[in-house]
Amino acid sequence: MKINYKAICIASMALWLTTSCTGDFDQINTDPTKASEAVWDPNYFLPQAQNRYINVGYDAMLYQSTAMQVLASTVGYYGNGDKYVNTSGSTGYQGAIFNRTYETGADLAEMIRLTAGKDQYVNLYNIGRIMQALNFQRGTDVYGDIPYSQAFSAKTGITTPKYDTQQSIYMSLLTELEQATAALDASKAKPTGDLFYGGDITKWKKFGYSVMLRIAMRMTKVDPTTAKTWAEKAAAGGVFTSIDDNAKEIADANNATSAIYNVYQVSDDFRELRWSKTFIDMLKTTSDPRLSAIAEVPQAGAANNASQTLVGNNAASVQVGLPNGFDLNGGATDIRQQAGYPGATGSGTDIAPLGNYSRPRISVYLKRAGTLMVLTYPETELLLAEAKVRGWNVSGTAADHYKNALIGAMTSLSQLDATATIATETATAFATAHPLDVSSTDASLKAINTEYWKTTGSMFNFIETWNNWRRSGYPTLTPVNYPGNVTNATIPRRMIYLSTENVTNAANYASAVTTLTGGDLLTSRVWWDK
Repeated sequence: MKINYKAICIASMALWLTTSCTGDFDQINTDPTKASEAVWDPNYFLPQAQNRYINVGYDAMLYQSTAMQVLASTVGYYGNGDKYVNTSGSTGYQGAIFNRTYETGADLAEMIRLTAGKDQYVNLYNIGRIMQALNFQRGTDVYGDIPYSQAFSAKTGITTPKYDTQQSIYMSLLTELEQATAALDASKAKPTGDLFYGGDITKWKKFGYSVMLRIAMRMTKVDPTTAKTWAEKAAAGGVFTSIDDNAKEIADANNATSAIYNVYQVSDDFRELRWSKTFIDMLKTTSDPRLSAIAEVPQAGAANNASQTLVGNNAASVQVGLPNGFDLNGGATDIRQQAGYPGATGSGTDIAPLGNYSRPRISVYLKRAGTLMVLTYPETELLLAEAKVRGWNVSGTAADHYKNALIGAMTSLSQLDATATIATETATAFATAHPLDVSSTDASLKAINTEYWKTTGSMFNFIETWNNWRRSGYPTLTPVNYPGNVTNATIPRRMIYLSTENVTNAANYASAVTTLTGGDLLTSRVWWDK
């Protein structure tokens, strides 16, 4: 892999080891600003790893957000996911999560190494293991087989690690989570610099079991017996119980790159992306209170549309979603030629004249110090609801878990911004009026997983939206059939490996590709996606 693990470690702590033939040579040639391993505080690795993990930006925006028909765009750059085409540089973005997995993982691996067996770091050590499980689940979910058991072994001479099967990775992650979560000890020292929970060990325990539940439920199609065993174990251990348990990071208001993750990475993106018609229509069908909390129609005029401060009209009645699969190229697929086109805010310098289509509210998503969601209580409640529908031994009823999820999904939006607040009374009334459909198992699974799509989509956790859709098949999405698409008009099922792998780790890459039906393609499926 083209991941320089040594460089990452050295950048964090330079170990200047020298020999000398004079009495003061070591003193003269040692940089006093560099820390040795003996005095380095491994806590410093945790916030860096957390920020690397969550701040995905374009890594999810170009593919999963639009492929899942949560967002839509007419701009060619976003055609990668919206229309399943390859544009300039698109393969690099397809491999972005691969690269991020090992950047994040290298920080965590070094933190784990430096804390192993040290009582004062027992919680930091086990949080590192939990974080690594979270990190590798996302990596293997996106690509399938990836390097795992030999990853981060450059110091031992392994610079071309083998690819482990996704199945073996999953089994290892579950064992790691079980051991690490159980070993957390609230009586021992808390980690410092923890961006998710501020060192709260009780919340980390809930987080560990909630990650375990998600991993278990990912296997429902391919290995329901193992899925059941681990889902029940996670539920018994103690998963999230309220939105106060939501795992999230508050971005640095002084860092424009990280702060603006929570939608539009650069200034033009908020003009280029809109809520999808599929998503908006789904919310409108039930008069979902989230509609006015998350969506707005920009003010008229190209200049107003381009403003990052002028808020739009968030009244539910005026929201109109942009259909996926259209462009501004002047032909049959030009959105301006379609029936019902609601008009533009301007032309000429306006690169995306889509002002009358609903965009994510700038007060909620385009902000410094924005909230980046990692894993939430409503997601966990929905997984528990599904486990109960399947007849598994978890407490409560499927209907109650589903209701809790609806209320939690709506009230969690206030954690993104106060302007998105939905009162608990409003959320409760909606959830009461829209109970889980228990007319059949299929009807229940459809309702639960469609809500999962709404929940993760509204919180901009697009990779998880995509992962759960591939697993569950819900909601039923109609793929677009745009000219020149590379998936035969099907929604992508995985991302393509990092483009440099077939050069820097050629033999292992080639072996991994043989396990993919059709090869290293967007249409191939990972182990659990059957």
